Amino acid sequence: MDVLSPRTLDEALALKADRPDAVPIAGGTDLMVALNFDRARPPALLDISRLPELCQWRREHGDLFLGAGVSYARIVRELSGVVPLVEASRSVGSPQIRNRGTVGGNLGTASPAGDALPVLAAYEAEVELASARGRRTVPFEGFMVGPKQTVLRPDELIVGARWRVVRGPGSFSKVGTRNAMVIAVASVCLVMDEAGRTVRVALGSVGPTVLRATDAERFAAGALAAAGWWDDPRVQVPARVAREFGERVAAAARPIDDVRGTAAYRRHACRVLARRALAWALEARRAA
Repeated sequence: MDVLSPRTLDEALALKADRPDAVPIAGGTDLMVALNFDRARPPALLDISRLPELCQWRREHGDLFLGAGVSYARIVRELSGVVPLVEASRSVGSPQIRNRGTVGGNLGTASPAGDALPVLAAYEAEVELASARGRRTVPFEGFMVGPKQTVLRPDELIVGARWRVVRGPGSFSKVGTRNAMVIAVASVCLVMDEAGRTVRVALGSVGPTVLRATDAERFAAGALAAAGWWDDPRVQVPARVAREFGERVAAAARPIDDVRGTAAYRRHACRVLARRALAWALEARRAA
C-alpha cells in the first residue's frame, strides 16, 4: 500500500488525479477500523490531515464555511454559537476520537448514522468538492444517494461545507444503546429560522440517507404562526402541537430492524426526540 503525503490542497488534487484509487485519510476514525478488520485494502492512502486549506473555518457574507479537516474537538471549542453542531460534535465517540474525527470524514463515509450529517441537512448546507479540473458545490440533499454512497467523483476531494447562518434556537439529540461512544439508533436535529419563520428537522440513522421531515416542518411553522409565537415567544403554544409534531416527524422516518434497534423503536425515538427538540426551542427563544 502506497501512502501519499501532499503538503497543499493543489498538490493533493494533482495526486488524486493521477491516483483516483487513493483513499483520503484525515482522522481515520472510520477508515482505520475498516483496515484493521481487513474490510478494506486500498492500493494507496492519501494523507490530507495536514492540508491547511481544509483545517479552517470562517464566516463570510452571512455564511459559515467549515473545512473538511476541522476536528470535532475544535468545533466544540471554537464554534460555541452553532449549538446543534456543537451538540452533535460532543456526542461523537470519545475525547480521542473527537480530537481526530472530522465532519469531512462523516461526509466521506456517508453513513446515515453520522452525527454531523443531520445538522448539515437541517442547515441546508452545500458540500464543496474539488478536483484538478475545478470546484463544484452540491446541495447536501443531493450529496448522499444511499447508505455510504455519494456523488463524489473518483478524482475529487471534499473541501468542506457551507451554509447560511440563521437566527433562532436549535438542537441535536440522539439515542443509542449506551451513554458514551455510541452509534445512533436514531437522531434528530431541529433548527429554527426566526427571520424566515421556518422550522427545519433532519433525521439520522432511520433511513438509507439523512432524511428531512418536511411535512412536520410545515406543520410546526404554521402552528407557531397561528398561535402568534413568531411575534411573541411568550405566547403559550398548545400541547397538542408538540404531540402532532412528534407524530409527523416519526412518520417521516424510514427505519429498518437491525442489531442496534427495531424499526418500531426508531420511530418511537424520533417521536420523543422531536417533541423534546420543539420544547427546547420554544423555551430557548422565550428565555433569550
